[in-house]
Amino acid sequence: MKWLKRLALVLVIVVVAGIALAIGTARRTERPVGFQVVRVDSPGGPVAVALWYPTSGTPWPTTFLGGQLLSVARNGPVAGERLPVVLISHGNGGSALSHVDLAMELASSGYVVAAPTHAGDNYADQSRQSSPALFSQRAQQMRSTLDHVLGPWSGASHVDRDRVGAFGMSAGAFTVLTLAGGVPRMAAIPEHCSRTPEFICTAFAQVGSPLLAGAQGAGHFSSDPRIKAVVLAAPGLGFTFAPDGLSGVRVPVQLWSGDRDETVPFASNAGIVAAGLGDRVEAHRIAGATHLSFLAPCGLMQPPALCADPKGFDRAAAHTAMNAEVIRFFDSHLPASAIAR
Repeated sequence: MKWLKRLALVLVIVVVAGIALAIGTARRTERPVGFQVVRVDSPGGPVAVALWYPTSGTPWPTTFLGGQLLSVARNGPVAGERLPVVLISHGNGGSALSHVDLAMELASSGYVVAAPTHAGDNYADQSRQSSPALFSQRAQQMRSTLDHVLGPWSGASHVDRDRVGAFGMSAGAFTVLTLAGGVPRMAAIPEHCSRTPEFICTAFAQVGSPLLAGAQGAGHFSSDPRIKAVVLAAPGLGFTFAPDGLSGVRVPVQLWSGDRDETVPFASNAGIVAAGLGDRVEAHRIAGATHLSFLAPCGLMQPPALCADPKGFDRAAAHTAMNAEVIRFFDSHLPASAIAR
Protein backbone atom coordinates (compact mmCIF):
# COMPACT_ATOMS: atom_id res chain seq x y z
CA MET A 1 0.00 0.00 0.00
CA LYS A 2 3.05 2.26 0.23
CA TRP A 3 2.89 2.97 -3.49
CA LEU A 4 -0.68 4.26 -3.09
CA LYS A 5 0.44 6.67 -0.39
CA ARG A 6 3.35 7.81 -2.54
CA LEU A 7 1.04 8.29 -5.54
CA ALA A 8 -1.40 10.26 -3.41
CA LEU A 9 1.45 12.45 -2.15
CA VAL A 10 2.67 13.10 -5.68
CA LEU A 11 -0.85 14.04 -6.79
CA VAL A 12 -1.22 16.43 -3.85
CA ILE A 13 2.12 18.05 -4.70
CA VAL A 14 1.13 18.42 -8.37
CA VAL A 15 -2.24 19.96 -7.50
CA VAL A 16 -0.71 22.37 -4.98
CA ALA A 17 2.01 23.33 -7.45
CA GLY A 18 -0.61 23.90 -10.15
CA ILE A 19 -2.67 26.13 -7.88
CA ALA A 20 0.43 28.05 -6.82
CA LEU A 21 1.42 28.54 -10.47
CA ALA A 22 -2.06 29.74 -11.42
CA ILE A 23 -2.14 32.21 -8.54
CA GLY A 24 1.40 33.35 -9.25
CA THR A 25 0.59 34.06 -12.91
CA ALA A 26 -2.87 35.56 -12.34
CA ARG A 27 -3.56 38.73 -14.31
CA ARG A 28 -3.18 41.69 -11.96
CA THR A 29 -3.39 45.47 -12.20
CA GLU A 30 -1.74 48.41 -10.49
CA ARG A 31 -5.04 49.67 -9.02
CA PRO A 32 -7.97 47.56 -7.78
CA VAL A 33 -10.36 46.40 -10.50
CA GLY A 34 -13.89 45.16 -10.00
CA PHE A 35 -15.52 42.61 -12.29
CA GLN A 36 -18.98 41.28 -12.97
CA VAL A 37 -20.99 39.65 -15.73
CA VAL A 38 -24.47 40.93 -16.52
CA ARG A 39 -27.25 39.85 -18.86
CA VAL A 40 -28.29 42.51 -21.36
CA ASP A 41 -31.46 42.35 -23.42
CA SER A 42 -30.96 43.04 -27.13
CA PRO A 43 -33.41 42.83 -30.07
CA GLY A 44 -31.87 39.53 -31.20
CA GLY A 45 -31.92 38.00 -27.72
CA PRO A 46 -29.95 38.27 -24.44
CA VAL A 47 -26.23 39.00 -24.46
CA ALA A 48 -23.68 38.24 -21.73
CA VAL A 49 -21.60 41.33 -20.99
CA ALA A 50 -18.41 41.41 -18.91
CA LEU A 51 -17.73 44.58 -16.94
CA TRP A 52 -14.46 45.81 -15.46
CA TYR A 53 -14.29 49.02 -13.42
CA PRO A 54 -12.40 50.85 -10.66
CA THR A 55 -13.34 49.53 -7.24
CA SER A 56 -12.77 50.07 -3.55
CA GLY A 57 -12.99 46.32 -3.08
CA THR A 58 -10.03 44.02 -2.56
CA PRO A 59 -8.95 42.00 -5.62
CA TRP A 60 -8.28 38.30 -5.20
CA PRO A 61 -7.00 35.78 -7.78
CA THR A 62 -10.21 33.78 -7.59
CA THR A 63 -11.98 34.43 -10.91
CA PHE A 64 -11.03 31.85 -13.52
CA LEU A 65 -12.35 32.69 -16.96
CA GLY A 66 -11.30 31.77 -20.50
CA GLY A 67 -8.25 29.85 -19.35
CA GLN A 68 -6.98 32.76 -17.25
CA LEU A 69 -7.05 33.55 -13.56
CA LEU A 70 -7.97 37.17 -12.86
CA SER A 71 -7.14 39.03 -9.69
CA VAL A 72 -10.29 41.14 -9.37
CA ALA A 73 -12.93 42.11 -6.84
CA ARG A 74 -15.83 40.01 -8.09
CA ASN A 75 -19.01 42.13 -7.89
CA GLY A 76 -17.09 44.74 -5.90
CA PRO A 77 -18.47 48.28 -5.52
CA VAL A 78 -17.74 50.87 -8.22
CA ALA A 79 -15.30 53.57 -7.08
CA GLY A 80 -15.12 57.08 -8.54
CA GLU A 81 -17.46 59.53 -10.21
CA ARG A 82 -17.96 60.64 -13.81
CA LEU A 83 -16.07 57.60 -15.06
CA PRO A 84 -15.61 57.31 -18.83
CA VAL A 85 -16.77 54.15 -20.61
CA VAL A 86 -15.07 52.01 -23.24
CA LEU A 87 -16.98 49.31 -25.12
CA ILE A 88 -15.03 46.35 -26.53
CA SER A 89 -16.16 44.26 -29.51
CA HIS A 90 -14.35 40.98 -30.14
CA GLY A 91 -13.74 39.31 -33.50
CA ASN A 92 -15.65 36.42 -35.08
CA GLY A 93 -15.70 33.43 -32.73
CA GLY A 94 -14.15 35.32 -29.83
CA SER A 95 -15.50 36.32 -26.44
CA ALA A 96 -15.63 39.14 -23.94
CA LEU A 97 -12.22 37.95 -22.71
CA SER A 98 -10.48 38.25 -26.08
CA HIS A 99 -8.95 41.55 -24.93
CA VAL A 100 -8.96 41.02 -21.18
CA ASP A 101 -5.53 42.58 -20.72
CA LEU A 102 -6.65 45.87 -22.26
CA ALA A 103 -9.93 45.76 -20.33
CA MET A 104 -8.16 45.38 -17.00
CA GLU A 105 -5.60 48.09 -17.77
CA LEU A 106 -8.36 50.49 -18.80
CA ALA A 107 -10.28 49.75 -15.60
CA SER A 108 -7.12 50.23 -13.55
CA SER A 109 -6.76 53.62 -15.25
CA GLY A 110 -10.23 54.76 -14.28
CA TYR A 111 -12.51 53.47 -17.03
CA VAL A 112 -15.64 51.37 -16.96
CA VAL A 113 -15.19 48.69 -19.62
CA ALA A 114 -18.11 46.75 -21.10
CA ALA A 115 -17.45 43.81 -23.42
CA PRO A 116 -20.33 41.74 -24.84
CA THR A 117 -19.81 38.16 -25.93
CA HIS A 118 -21.59 38.58 -29.25
CA ALA A 119 -24.60 36.25 -29.36
CA GLY A 120 -24.36 33.66 -32.12
CA ASP A 121 -20.81 34.72 -33.01
CA ASN A 122 -18.56 33.51 -30.23
CA TYR A 123 -16.29 30.60 -29.36
CA ALA A 124 -19.17 28.53 -27.98
CA ASP A 125 -21.98 29.52 -30.33
CA GLN A 126 -21.62 30.23 -34.05
CA SER A 127 -25.32 29.91 -34.84
CA ARG A 128 -25.62 33.37 -36.41
CA GLN A 129 -22.47 33.36 -38.51
CA SER A 130 -24.45 32.36 -41.60
CA SER A 131 -26.98 35.17 -41.13
CA PRO A 132 -26.70 38.09 -43.58
CA ALA A 133 -27.59 40.36 -40.65
CA LEU A 134 -24.67 39.11 -38.53
CA PHE A 135 -22.77 42.39 -38.58
CA SER A 136 -25.69 44.78 -38.12
CA GLN A 137 -26.83 42.58 -35.20
CA ARG A 138 -23.37 42.84 -33.63
CA ALA A 139 -23.67 46.62 -33.80
CA GLN A 140 -27.08 46.48 -32.14
CA GLN A 141 -25.64 44.34 -29.34
CA MET A 142 -23.06 47.06 -28.74
CA ARG A 143 -25.81 49.69 -28.57
CA SER A 144 -27.77 47.54 -26.13
CA THR A 145 -24.64 47.12 -24.01
CA LEU A 146 -24.17 50.87 -23.81
CA ASP A 147 -27.87 51.37 -23.06
CA HIS A 148 -27.48 49.02 -20.11
CA VAL A 149 -24.30 50.63 -18.76
CA LEU A 150 -25.88 54.09 -18.93
CA GLY A 151 -29.27 52.93 -17.67
CA PRO A 152 -30.22 49.93 -15.51
CA TRP A 153 -26.67 48.89 -14.53
CA SER A 154 -26.13 49.20 -10.79
CA GLY A 155 -23.03 51.35 -11.35
CA ALA A 156 -24.64 53.75 -13.85
CA SER A 157 -24.61 56.66 -11.40
CA HIS A 158 -20.78 56.58 -11.47
CA VAL A 159 -20.59 56.91 -15.26
CA ASP A 160 -20.23 60.00 -17.43
CA ARG A 161 -22.46 59.41 -20.46
CA ASP A 162 -20.63 62.14 -22.39
CA ARG A 163 -17.34 60.22 -22.30
CA VAL A 164 -17.81 57.02 -24.25
CA GLY A 165 -15.26 55.29 -26.47
CA ALA A 166 -15.08 51.93 -28.22
CA PHE A 167 -12.41 49.39 -29.16
CA GLY A 168 -12.78 46.56 -31.64
CA MET A 169 -10.61 43.94 -33.30
CA SER A 170 -11.18 42.28 -36.68
CA ALA A 171 -14.97 41.93 -37.11
CA GLY A 172 -15.18 43.89 -33.88
CA ALA A 173 -13.25 46.76 -35.47
CA PHE A 174 -15.72 46.71 -38.37
CA THR A 175 -18.57 46.80 -35.85
CA VAL A 176 -17.07 49.75 -33.99
CA LEU A 177 -16.35 51.62 -37.22
CA THR A 178 -20.01 51.43 -38.26
CA LEU A 179 -21.01 52.84 -34.87
CA ALA A 180 -18.57 55.70 -35.46
CA GLY A 181 -20.27 56.66 -38.72
CA GLY A 182 -18.78 54.29 -41.27
CA VAL A 183 -21.29 53.08 -43.88
CA PRO A 184 -20.22 49.77 -45.41
CA ARG A 185 -21.25 48.71 -48.88
CA MET A 186 -22.08 45.08 -48.18
CA ALA A 187 -22.89 44.56 -51.85
CA ALA A 188 -19.14 44.80 -52.50
CA ILE A 189 -18.53 41.43 -50.85
CA PRO A 190 -19.42 39.11 -53.79
CA GLU A 191 -17.25 40.99 -56.27
CA HIS A 192 -14.32 41.33 -53.87
CA CYS A 193 -14.43 37.69 -52.85
CA SER A 194 -14.53 36.49 -56.46
CA ARG A 195 -11.51 38.66 -57.26
CA THR A 196 -9.51 38.57 -54.01
CA PRO A 197 -10.50 35.54 -51.92
CA GLU A 198 -9.07 36.52 -48.53
CA PHE A 199 -9.84 34.80 -45.22
CA ILE A 200 -13.24 36.38 -44.64
CA CYS A 201 -14.38 35.09 -48.05
CA THR A 202 -13.36 31.55 -47.11
CA ALA A 203 -15.15 31.92 -43.78
CA PHE A 204 -18.33 33.10 -45.52
CA ALA A 205 -18.17 30.11 -47.86
CA GLN A 206 -17.69 27.66 -44.98
CA VAL A 207 -20.82 28.85 -43.18
CA GLY A 208 -22.85 29.36 -46.35
CA SER A 209 -23.30 33.10 -45.83
CA PRO A 210 -25.81 34.75 -48.21
CA LEU A 211 -23.51 37.79 -48.23
CA LEU A 212 -21.48 36.05 -50.93
CA ALA A 213 -24.49 36.47 -53.20
CA GLY A 214 -25.49 40.02 -52.27
CA ALA A 215 -26.45 42.45 -49.52
CA GLN A 216 -30.08 41.45 -49.15
CA GLY A 217 -30.93 40.99 -45.48
CA ALA A 218 -27.68 42.58 -44.24
CA GLY A 219 -29.63 45.09 -42.19
CA HIS A 220 -29.12 48.77 -41.56
CA PHE A 221 -25.97 50.44 -40.22
CA SER A 222 -26.14 53.75 -38.38
CA SER A 223 -23.83 55.70 -36.14
CA ASP A 224 -24.20 56.04 -32.38
CA PRO A 225 -23.55 59.69 -31.47
CA ARG A 226 -22.80 58.72 -27.86
CA ILE A 227 -19.45 57.26 -28.99
CA LYS A 228 -16.81 59.99 -29.06
CA ALA A 229 -13.59 58.11 -29.96
CA VAL A 230 -12.71 54.65 -31.33
CA VAL A 231 -9.73 52.34 -31.58
CA LEU A 232 -9.54 49.74 -34.35
CA ALA A 233 -7.20 46.73 -34.32
CA ALA A 234 -6.67 44.61 -37.45
CA PRO A 235 -10.01 45.67 -38.99
CA GLY A 236 -11.79 43.21 -41.29
CA LEU A 237 -14.10 43.96 -44.22
CA GLY A 238 -12.25 47.23 -44.78
CA PHE A 239 -12.88 46.96 -48.51
CA THR A 240 -16.61 47.52 -47.95
CA PHE A 241 -15.88 51.13 -46.98
CA ALA A 242 -14.31 52.04 -50.32
CA PRO A 243 -14.49 54.57 -51.85
CA ASP A 244 -16.32 57.00 -49.56
CA GLY A 245 -17.96 54.91 -46.83
CA LEU A 246 -15.92 56.66 -44.12
CA SER A 247 -16.83 60.23 -45.02
CA GLY A 248 -19.36 60.27 -42.17
CA VAL A 249 -16.82 59.39 -39.46
CA ARG A 250 -16.38 62.51 -37.34
CA VAL A 251 -14.78 61.10 -34.20
CA PRO A 252 -11.04 60.56 -33.58
CA VAL A 253 -9.81 57.12 -34.67
CA GLN A 254 -6.72 55.16 -33.66
CA LEU A 255 -5.84 52.33 -36.05
CA TRP A 256 -3.59 49.30 -35.41
CA SER A 257 -2.36 46.71 -37.91
CA GLY A 258 0.29 44.00 -38.00
CA ASP A 259 2.82 43.80 -40.80
CA ARG A 260 2.53 39.99 -40.88
CA ASP A 261 -1.26 39.83 -40.77
CA GLU A 262 -2.33 37.61 -43.68
CA THR A 263 -5.86 37.11 -42.31
CA VAL A 264 -6.95 40.67 -43.04
CA PRO A 265 -4.43 41.91 -45.63
CA PHE A 266 -3.42 45.53 -45.15
CA ALA A 267 -4.16 46.56 -48.73
CA SER A 268 -7.84 45.57 -48.61
CA ASN A 269 -8.55 46.34 -44.97
CA ALA A 270 -6.52 48.65 -42.70
CA GLY A 271 -5.00 50.36 -45.73
CA ILE A 272 -8.42 51.30 -47.08
CA VAL A 273 -9.54 52.49 -43.64
CA ALA A 274 -6.41 54.63 -43.25
CA ALA A 275 -6.82 56.13 -46.72
CA GLY A 276 -10.53 56.77 -46.20
CA LEU A 277 -9.98 58.57 -42.90
CA GLY A 278 -6.94 60.58 -43.93
CA ASP A 279 -5.85 63.03 -41.25
CA ARG A 280 -8.67 61.86 -38.96
CA VAL A 281 -6.74 58.70 -38.05
CA GLU A 282 -3.74 57.98 -35.84
CA ALA A 283 -2.19 54.90 -37.45
CA HIS A 284 0.18 52.36 -35.89
CA ARG A 285 1.71 49.26 -37.46
CA ILE A 286 3.31 46.58 -35.27
CA ALA A 287 6.34 44.81 -36.69
CA GLY A 288 6.07 41.02 -36.57
CA ALA A 289 2.41 40.96 -35.53
CA THR A 290 -0.03 38.55 -37.15
CA HIS A 291 -3.81 38.73 -36.83
CA LEU A 292 -3.99 36.65 -33.65
CA SER A 293 -1.19 38.71 -32.10
CA PHE A 294 -3.85 41.29 -31.22
CA LEU A 295 -5.60 38.84 -28.89
CA ALA A 296 -4.67 39.06 -25.23
CA PRO A 297 -1.42 37.33 -24.21
CA CYS A 298 -2.29 33.75 -23.35
CA GLY A 299 -2.82 32.26 -19.91
CA LEU A 300 -2.06 28.75 -18.72
CA MET A 301 -4.98 26.89 -20.30
CA GLN A 302 -5.76 28.49 -23.65
CA PRO A 303 -5.83 26.84 -27.11
CA PRO A 304 -2.29 26.73 -28.54
CA ALA A 305 -3.60 27.84 -31.94
CA LEU A 306 -4.58 31.20 -30.47
CA CYS A 307 -1.22 31.68 -28.78
CA ALA A 308 1.23 31.11 -31.65
CA ASP A 309 3.26 34.11 -32.81
CA PRO A 310 6.17 34.43 -35.24
CA LYS A 311 9.56 33.55 -33.85
CA GLY A 312 11.01 36.47 -31.97
CA PHE A 313 7.70 38.29 -31.51
CA ASP A 314 6.90 39.09 -27.88
CA ARG A 315 3.11 39.41 -27.62
CA ALA A 316 3.17 40.45 -23.98
CA ALA A 317 5.64 43.28 -24.64
CA ALA A 318 3.73 44.39 -27.73
CA HIS A 319 0.49 44.54 -25.76
CA THR A 320 2.09 46.46 -22.92
CA ALA A 321 3.17 49.14 -25.39
CA MET A 322 -0.09 49.09 -27.35
CA ASN A 323 -2.33 49.22 -24.29
CA ALA A 324 -0.45 52.27 -23.03
CA GLU A 325 -1.03 54.00 -26.38
CA VAL A 326 -4.71 53.06 -26.40
CA ILE A 327 -5.18 54.50 -22.90
CA ARG A 328 -3.28 57.66 -23.91
CA PHE A 329 -5.57 58.03 -26.93
CA PHE A 330 -8.75 57.67 -24.90
CA ASP A 331 -7.36 59.96 -22.19
CA SER A 332 -6.81 62.60 -24.88
CA HIS A 333 -10.20 62.33 -26.52
CA LEU A 334 -12.38 61.52 -23.49
CA PRO A 335 -10.90 64.43 -21.53
CA ALA A 336 -8.35 63.11 -19.06
CA SER A 337 -8.78 66.01 -16.68
CA ALA A 338 -12.24 64.70 -15.75
CA ILE A 339 -11.28 61.04 -15.36
CA ALA A 340 -11.50 59.78 -11.79
CA ARG A 341 -8.24 58.08 -10.83
